[in-house]
This record gives sequence, structure tokens and C-alpha cells, in this order.
Amino acid sequence: MSSENPLEKIKKLREITGVGFKDCKIALDENKGDIEKSIEFLRKKGIAKASKRMGKTAAEGLVCIYENKNKFSMIEINSETDFVAKNKEFINFAEEVSQLSLTAAGKMEDILKSKMKNKKNVEDNLVGLISKIGEKITLRRSIYFGNDKFLNFSYTHSSIKKNIGKLGVLLSIETTMEKKDIIDFGKQLAMQVASSSPLAIEKNDLDPNTVKKEKEIIIEELKNSGKDIKIVEKIALGKLNKFIGENTLMNQEWIMEPKKKVKDVIKEFAGKDKFEIKEFSRFKVGEGL
Repeated sequence: MSSENPLEKIKKLREITGVGFKDCKIALDENKGDIEKSIEFLRKKGIAKASKRMGKTAAEGLVCIYENKNKFSMIEINSETDFVAKNKEFINFAEEVSQLSLTAAGKMEDILKSKMKNKKNVEDNLVGLISKIGEKITLRRSIYFGNDKFLNFSYTHSSIKKNIGKLGVLLSIETTMEKKDIIDFGKQLAMQVASSSPLAIEKNDLDPNTVKKEKEIIIEELKNSGKDIKIVEKIALGKLNKFIGENTLMNQEWIMEPKKKVKDVIKEFAGKDKFEIKEFSRFKVGEGL
């Protein structure tokens, strides 16, 4: 090492990298006290450490929403444990990446290349965070709502702070009404999506393969129950219509007044004004992993 106090260099390297005392000492010894080369050395070690964790399942984490006027971005970032998801550095990283996602219009490739406050890109910072925390961390998905023709809304469930939680929803509405007049209702519709998890807005928006598969399951289940083949189709149709109603937003029961359908509540609220839900997206941490 150079003439500078070795302990001071180790302390400095630890502050920069967040890596433990022993690893910092080894790095400085290997690189003759050169801080920059030691950082590179540890980064390479971090990459190696990260790659060993890729076989793990990262199904915990956070959903983060960032908004600027009528533009919204939403990301899901995963960790292996909920303990890490509550880590301050993890939360700060997720929050900053969420902001960059808005600038990148939700394009993952551009998000990973985006520069963070420390002048390093998201991908490099992610590797560093994996190395420091010692868990698999992944940026799973992102989406962007920014069409100026629509009014956009968001909702975050189980929030640990504003716009950061375990479940997030973005929702777009095309309407002749002013946003100030529908802020509360727009939020309630986003809450409906969070609570009832629809697959589509209307029947025609459902994936035909999903409907076909559900019908096959229903018919097979009815046949196995010993029902008369003559009435199987009729019962199956009723069950299928129930499935469609429960999984299409407009036909769901309104969470705040279950006797009404969402489409009826919208009609009552909008009156003669145009009011149409154009799009929604729902991210729940770990769903499908």
C-alpha cells in the first residue's frame, strides 16, 4: 500500500463500496493500495457473487410508482426475502429506478442503461447492491402510462411510503370531464382493479384461449361430477358467464356497493359525459413467480 494510513484506505473503500473490512483489505493488498483498481476488483467479485445467486427465487420485493403531472411509471423490483425489501438501501434504489423509469417511458433496456445519482448506470448499481446485500435482486417488469389524450390514475396497496408498496395499479380514462372532478372516482376505480384483479376491461378484451381453457375445465368438471350430458352445456354456459363477469372490470361487483356492477356505477357517475376506461395495469409483488 502507499504511505497513506492503510486503515484509512480500508475505511474509505468500505464507505465507497459498502463491502466488509476483510474483502476491502484483500482488494487493497492485491492492487497496491489503489482505490480505483480496488473498486474494480471488488466489483468483479460482486459480479461473481451475483451470478452464484441467480438460481435463487426472488419473489419478495416492492412495486414502485412514479408520477409527473399526467405521466406515470410503475416497476416491480424483487428480492429473495421481505427483510431485504424493507432495507433502506433497497428502498432508495427502487425509488430512484422508478423515477428513471418515467424518463425511459418504461422501456427496461433504457432503464438499465440510465445513469443514477452516483453517475453509474442502473445495471451496475444493481450488481453492486446484490454484492453488498448478498441476495438475488431483479428488476422484473415496468410499464408507462403517458398518453395525453387520457387521464391517468394510480393506486398503491400496503404502502410503506408514498407510491411504494406490495401492489400497484395504473389506470387510464378517456372522458370529457375535468380531472379535478374525477380524482376520487379515478382512485376508486384503481382500487377496484387492485382488489378484484380483473383480467380485462370487457368480455371482448379477454384472451380467447383463456376463455376456451376455462370452458373446457368447467365441462370436464361437470362430466366428472356425473351430471346428465344434456344439461352440462347449459350449466357450463352459466358458469362461464360467471367467470367472465368476475374477471372483466366492467362486469365486476363494485367493491364499495356490491349490489351494483362497475359499469352501472360509471354510468351513474358520468351522466351524459363520455367516460371510458381505456387501459389498466396491475403489478403484485411475486405474482406468477
